[in-house]
Formats: sequence, C-alpha cells, structure tokens
Amino acid sequence: MKSEIDYVHFIQLTLSGNKEAYSELYDKTIQEVYKTAHFLIDDKTDVDDVVQEIYIQLYESLRKYDTEKPFRPWLIGLAIKQIHSYRRKRWMRLRIIKKAEEQRKPVQIDFSNDVLSKISNQKLIELIHKLPYKLKQVIILRYLHDYSQEEVAQILHIPIGTVKSRIHSALKKLRQKEQVEEIFLGEVGNVK
Repeated sequence: MKSEIDYVHFIQLTLSGNKEAYSELYDKTIQEVYKTAHFLIDDKTDVDDVVQEIYIQLYESLRKYDTEKPFRPWLIGLAIKQIHSYRRKRWMRLRIIKKAEEQRKPVQIDFSNDVLSKISNQKLIELIHKLPYKLKQVIILRYLHDYSQEEVAQILHIPIGTVKSRIHSALKKLRQKEQVEEIFLGEVGNVK
C-alpha cells in the first residue's frame, strides 16, 4: 500500500501547483502506460502522440481521482479510454480515406509495425497482435501488467465474468493459432 500512498502524495503536490511532483508521477507511471499503448495501438508511429494525450488527460482529471481507490488501475483505465478515443478517430479517418479512394485516385497509407525489441518470445507477441482488440486488451492487462482479473474488470469497466470469458477465448485462440502455424511450418519444412 506504500506505493499507493506515494501516488496520493504526488497527486496532492501536483494539485497544489508543484510541477516537479507531476514530473515524478509521470516518471513512476510512464513505462506501464507506454507498454499498454504500444500493445493496443497498431500504428506504432501514433503511440507517442496517444501517450502524450493520456498524460494531458491525466493532468486534467487528477481532481476527479478518488484517493480511496488504487491509482494505477485508475490511470490505466484512463489510458484505455484515450486509446479507445484514438481508435475511434482513426477508424473514422480510415473510412473517409476509403470513400475517397473509391471516388478518386488511391490514397496510400503506411501501416508498418515496429519490431518489438527486448521481448523474448517474439512468436507469442506476434500471435497476441493478431487477436481481436477486446481479447488483446485483457491479455495485455492480465499477463503483461500482472493485473488481477478483478483489476482488469475495474480498468475496462466490464463484469468479471466478461474478463474471464475473454481471457479464456484469447488463450484458446492463441493455442489454435500456434498449432496451425506449427502444422504449416512443419509441412513447409518437410517439402524436398
């Protein structure tokens, strides 16, 4: 509970106008927020912008934070909302671009993904990236950030049963994808 007390202390100092306290709060939370955004945003060139928006929203929302509740899940919930907002805006942009393509000359968009360095199991990461967004969310929060199922439910504002169901579905899909790839790679490897 000491880490939560530190967060509350930094929040109180920030609200009283101490900029160094907000900087300290940022330093203590940026790694987790950045990882979350990195895994949930497909276009890696937008991750920094979304993280910046998350911290702007955090600063504007600090007065609304209930100090009786844990800070980290509240912050990640705020981050998830910003990522949803980004995805909605991006989806609308893509729809407009698609309509423009249909009516005029083609518009080219770069959807290249960065390679995740410093992660040992690249194949598993690739499989996670192929999951539907809602399943990817729970897997990242549960296994990358080690949140309990209850905390994941709180962060995403969904029932615990939905979290369990999504985790089950995601793990099932990951197992199936891995088996299909092993079969495919095995067949390719046996061709002479």
